[in-house]
Amino acid sequence: PQGARRRRRAAAEAAGEGVGDGDAPGGGGAASSSDPAKGRGEEAGGKKGKYRRDKPWDVEGIDHWKPVAISKEDFKGSLLLEESSFATLFPQYREQYLKQVWPDVKQVLAEHEIKAELNLVEGSMTVRTTRKTWDPYIIVKARDMVKLLARSVPLPQAQKILDDEVNCDIIKIGGLVHSKERFVKRRQRLVGPNGSTLKAIELLTNCFVLVQGQTVSMMGTIKGIKQTRRIIEDCFRNIHPIYHIKELMIRRELEKDPELKEENWERFLPHFKKRNVQRKKVKSKKKKTREVFAPQQTPRKEDLMMESGEYFLNEKERQLRQRAAKYEQQKAKSAEKRRDRAKVFEPPAADGKAGKKRKAEAEDQETTQEFAQRLKDKAVASKPKKRKAAEDLLL
Repeated sequence: PQGARRRRRAAAEAAGEGVGDGDAPGGGGAASSSDPAKGRGEEAGGKKGKYRRDKPWDVEGIDHWKPVAISKEDFKGSLLLEESSFATLFPQYREQYLKQVWPDVKQVLAEHEIKAELNLVEGSMTVRTTRKTWDPYIIVKARDMVKLLARSVPLPQAQKILDDEVNCDIIKIGGLVHSKERFVKRRQRLVGPNGSTLKAIELLTNCFVLVQGQTVSMMGTIKGIKQTRRIIEDCFRNIHPIYHIKELMIRRELEKDPELKEENWERFLPHFKKRNVQRKKVKSKKKKTREVFAPQQTPRKEDLMMESGEYFLNEKERQLRQRAAKYEQQKAKSAEKRRDRAKVFEPPAADGKAGKKRKAEAEDQETTQEFAQRLKDKAVASKPKKRKAAEDLLL
């Protein structure tokens, strides 16, 4: 094949035709020199430019990323051949709210010919297409809507996801930090005092952000969602959101200047270095008392066996001795458990504390009586003496 290809190439060059390395789709690998595609290919360079043709619909000024607007009038009859459905679970604390707003949810989805079901037994929400559904992508938007409702997003905000320009994302933040205490602190750091940090992120990224449990729900543009995701993930990597907020504020001011549109903004943006100051742990050193003599050597196992006399016994006697010791321990433990069980059936003893309390109260009562008598005697003694009558004096 290599030789045949070389011979064909040589023959084509002799005939004055330009031959490519590979075979052309319809011309056997050869193209005439008068072909305008040859000039474009030489200018573009390489194999890719040789066989390119102008596309009459691909002109400058066309926005390839512009969302395609679809209306109900563009389609006649049934567009979808099969039914598509999505189901999502919701927590129990959302059950009461969803029961209240579910008629409104059905009404919102009915405008796009989507059917919605609420199953309170399983705790799930289901959305499915019908024969009249005309937008093929609306089922994905409806799935995102019920997901947002399950994550505590209110219905007036969640129904905005049905617009083509609005996107959403739900980040699971529960597994980003292992320690529960650290997770709670960093989640509170993301929210900020009275929700001020979260409000600043919403204003700078033009996104709706809701922190609920172990998830963060976001709604907005693709660019804003990417910025918000970066802030949230860095917050749980111990990078404070205020650094990203400062950077976004500077970028917002630079966008207003048309002269800096084509320039690099790195010289204007702040560069924050990670300053992790490692604190040295002060080890408490205990003062060792220097002894004159070396410490006494710990006895070996053989020494302990010699002291107990077990060393001089044979294996059978040693096992009998261990069995007897184990039996004594079991016997003592069972006797102790028996005493504990018998305590339940013992009658309660007379409370000595109550008797002492009554006796103390009686003593206090007696002393009070004595005190009252003393005051009475004192009052009688301090009364002024009555003057003696004249008759008494004469006698």
